[in-house]
Amino acid sequence: MSEHGGDAGSAERKPRSPLYDYVDLTFDGQRDTTAPDASEGAGLPERAATLAEGPDGAERRRREFAALLGEFRRTPVLVPVDEEGDPLTGDFGGVRWIYAFSDESALARFALARGEGGREWAYQRWLGARLLDAMAPAVGVPCGVALDCADGEEGMVFPPVRGVVPDEVAVDVDGGTGVA
Repeated sequence: MSEHGGDAGSAERKPRSPLYDYVDLTFDGQRDTTAPDASEGAGLPERAATLAEGPDGAERRRREFAALLGEFRRTPVLVPVDEEGDPLTGDFGGVRWIYAFSDESALARFALARGEGGREWAYQRWLGARLLDAMAPAVGVPCGVALDCADGEEGMVFPPVRGVVPDEVAVDVDGGTGVA
């Protein structure tokens, strides 16, 4: 017997992260997204709808995005934080993205995709509106929010543009610099 139990000759095991409790690792991409869920982001509309092309399709996509944005603004999401309590971010395409997740399962998939499923992840619950109206402008560079970014097409981005973030930090507004 070894000091921690088991056979002395067996390989030492790493402790199992509680993140694995939130993720079904059997078949990636075969999650049941239709089942009702009482978790934080369960009210967000379905993001993978097939949309018609053409001028009517573009207007419909704008309306659907506006509805999704409104729901995101009213929904508490999970925001992983570092040791100082600052939101976890990543830079891509000249924009800093605040990572946000609709529920613990989405955060767990993100952690596993990064190869960091073995550590504990601290997070806070914030309304989407707080992220867009206060946190994104405070970053100091063009900043948006990436929701469920480990979920491929099921994820969503809220870029630093007019109607999403305050105009003074929107990159597509004359005089908007993307920074406060």
